Amino acid sequence: LLEQAASQMKPGLSWAETLAQYLKVMACHFISVFCKKEDHNEENLFNSLNYDVAAKKRKKDLLNNKAKIQYFHQEKWIYVHKGSTKERHGYCTLGEAFNRLDFSSAILDSRRFNYVVRLLELIAKSQLTSLSGIAQKNYMNILEKVVQKVLEDQQNIRLIRELLQTLYTSLCTLVQRVGKSVLVGNINMWVHRMEAILHWQQQLNNIQITRVRTTFTDLPLCLQLNIMQRLSDGRDLVSLGQVAPDLQVLTEDRLLWKKLCQYHFTDRQIRKRLILSDKGQLDWKKMYFKLIRCYPRKEQYGDTLQLCRHCHILSWKGTDHPCTANNPETCSTSLSPQDFINLFRF
Repeated sequence: LLEQAASQMKPGLSWAETLAQYLKVMACHFISVFCKKEDHNEENLFNSLNYDVAAKKRKKDLLNNKAKIQYFHQEKWIYVHKGSTKERHGYCTLGEAFNRLDFSSAILDSRRFNYVVRLLELIAKSQLTSLSGIAQKNYMNILEKVVQKVLEDQQNIRLIRELLQTLYTSLCTLVQRVGKSVLVGNINMWVHRMEAILHWQQQLNNIQITRVRTTFTDLPLCLQLNIMQRLSDGRDLVSLGQVAPDLQVLTEDRLLWKKLCQYHFTDRQIRKRLILSDKGQLDWKKMYFKLIRCYPRKEQYGDTLQLCRHCHILSWKGTDHPCTANNPETCSTSLSPQDFINLFRF
């Protein structure tokens, strides 16, 4: 650098002018070195960013490839505590519980099917935005399996139609507010999911029930009435009465509707909604449909999720969990779908 500075010196310059010339050469050198270093750092930073982006893309692609499979955990139970927060041990969200509990297998069990469907409906109504991205994927995957099961079995068609309509209505509202971070993921992904829901609805509408040789009307009247008495939804009775004139007469039986009212509602609720027919008798059918508009119907499931009061572990009935109680079966409490949702409202 000194030789370079000396070569650029002009003869006859004063000492101050010589020093200034020297500093000028040194400054030019350091600027040149710094710029080269910055270029090198920028190149390294660019390569690093490219590596991070590529790594994230590979991770995302791997997750998307597994999106058709529910995110499984080895343990089929989860620890929850009503008073938990992020600062306390045992904090658990609805999305985490939805991932950990084996809902994908539960829908294959006829005792748990209606329970899972009711839970999906409650989440679609008000809790969809509280799910994580993975939980939302699992939700859609489980819903697809539910639809495929109904298409194969040709059972519970109306139940799934109502679930899909509820979910589609909720998504229509949420997509309009997508700029307010109410949904996880790209808007195009949710539009694609809404199109899938419409496709599933169309498939359900196109179901052709396979006819069998022996029909319901071929059974003796006592068996027909016995089957009708086991229906817990009045809409099923109405639909059954529309099949044939003879069935219409049977489904208008006052005793059937009286048992329905007494099954779903308390005596106090019934007394508040009394309706008399033209003959001066109680019109149990009209009372039933008026009661379901005012009060929730009784929910009954073959199998439910259970919460251990001793260790605060949530699991399906019959699932082993590390409980330290002497008699774990006496510590379990059955949870309705709404009770399950309420566990995660902190």
